[in-house]
Amino acid sequence: MEILQYSLRKCVAGIPLVVGVTLISFLLIVYFGPDQTYSLLGKNPTAEEIAEVRSQLGYDRPFVARYLEYLREVVTLDFGNSVATDERVSRILARTIPVSVLLALPGFVLGNLLGVGLALLAAYFRGTWIDKLIMAFAAVGMSVSFLIAIIGFQIVLSSSDGLNLFPVRGWDTSTPWQYLRYVTVPTLATVFVALGYNTRFYRAVIVEEMTRDHVRTARAFGVPPARIFYRNILKNSMIPIVTRVVFSIPFIVISGSLLLESYFGIPGVGKVTYDAIVAGDQPVLKAVVALTAVLFVVAQLLTDICYRLVDPRVALR
Repeated sequence: MEILQYSLRKCVAGIPLVVGVTLISFLLIVYFGPDQTYSLLGKNPTAEEIAEVRSQLGYDRPFVARYLEYLREVVTLDFGNSVATDERVSRILARTIPVSVLLALPGFVLGNLLGVGLALLAAYFRGTWIDKLIMAFAAVGMSVSFLIAIIGFQIVLSSSDGLNLFPVRGWDTSTPWQYLRYVTVPTLATVFVALGYNTRFYRAVIVEEMTRDHVRTARAFGVPPARIFYRNILKNSMIPIVTRVVFSIPFIVISGSLLLESYFGIPGVGKVTYDAIVAGDQPVLKAVVALTAVLFVVAQLLTDICYRLVDPRVALR
């Protein structure tokens, strides 16, 4: 009951965030965005044709009326039809969101699990060659461009000049084996780049927790190091770890990966968003931005609930 009441309060408190994001996105994408009138008309259109198209697109309506219509679309999740394909935007999202989730989920999970594991190892052997080696690897991962990592893994694992083990482009989830073949190279590139950032962040959090008074007290009383790491350090480090993990979820569910999906030709939300940017497909762009804002509110709610789960001292108020 407490969690339900808190969830309702949090959702109500998140309304200004959604309104603010939708207002800014409306101004940038719709009101000050590209005028599609002349792209839909042929050469030398008449004044009557221009007026008719602008009326169909809603350009002749007042600003407030157009923004309220946008809010109605956000509430009802009905963003109309895509300008480029004339397909329902809701149908496009229903088709592409699962693809983006299946593409990003392995890299997301592995990147965070390996990041926490390497951070614990580096913190445990802080100042030794193991710590320095892990941090050097993290620095390399952070310094390499994501595009360079994608191309490198593709050349080594997918090209005829390399091992030629995985497909170069495309997407197929008809069988688990096909899914593994197509997701491996994007996942390895994602993990390679994300692991550096995750490891450095998690190590900093864990090392800071190692300097707490209660940790020094436990050591003074002869508590085994493994028990100290699990009960006194890792558990108390879960708040920032949970924050980082949960707030990454909206990008996985909605935004997808523009670079990965565009480069490999994967039909996910990232590819659809990229195509919408190029084509000026406003209904698709509005839907992606609005749903991302809504998911950030949900992520805030999940973060607070997870705080309570990992640390009973946190109160939901």
